[in-house]
Amino acid sequence: MSEIAVRPNETTVPLMPCASVEEMLAFYESLGFRATYKQSKPYVYLALEWSGIHLHFGPAPKGLDPAREESGGCLVMVDAVAAYHAVIVAAMRRVHGKVLSSGQPRITRYRPGASRFTLIDPSGNSIIFIQRDEPVELEYGGSKKLTGLAKVLDNARILREFKNDDLQAFRALKSGMRRHGADAPAVERAIALGHLIDLATILGEPTDPWAAELRGLELTPDDRQRVESELGHVSGLQEWLP
Repeated sequence: MSEIAVRPNETTVPLMPCASVEEMLAFYESLGFRATYKQSKPYVYLALEWSGIHLHFGPAPKGLDPAREESGGCLVMVDAVAAYHAVIVAAMRRVHGKVLSSGQPRITRYRPGASRFTLIDPSGNSIIFIQRDEPVELEYGGSKKLTGLAKVLDNARILREFKNDDLQAFRALKSGMRRHGADAPAVERAIALGHLIDLATILGEPTDPWAAELRGLELTPDDRQRVESELGHVSGLQEWLP
């Protein structure tokens, strides 16, 4: 009798907690997902599909707080991450009239050239879309090759894109501007201020101080082009740029 061989053709499907079948179904269907199975009794089970992505959800453990966003997670490895972000953002605009960039559910921002973004659903699960050729090693805390405000900006980028920690990125940039802003080139200050405006909007903080300072900067055409390249995703940027 021949031995049964393990064949490398497996399919893995994540099973994440679902706090509300109705809320989850409404959210994911608004993005284009299709329910292939759904039930609330005798226990919760929801199976969703879009493109080649399969997400399954089961009962939420007792005491689960979706607001803590510690429910579950799934990594979605793709060839070109920007296209997925664009499709999801377009669906949000069609259904909600805006991009859900704060609160819950929401999608994290996507900086041109970035290798990942995260979708947080109503049950607090994180669906992380990652480009397959993303660097294996990342210098958390800011690249050692950088100094001053440039290092702070790199640290904030890591906090936002890889740790999904907008609050810590906001604090790092505020501290960095206090310590290094006076000595930094105008273009770096402009980029930092743009990120502070973006983060303040997401976190519900006042944006006026950062916007006023940004308007007061003197930028060359090359500086302005670099700022627009880095922060083109920020709504209202043109109004704040000098």
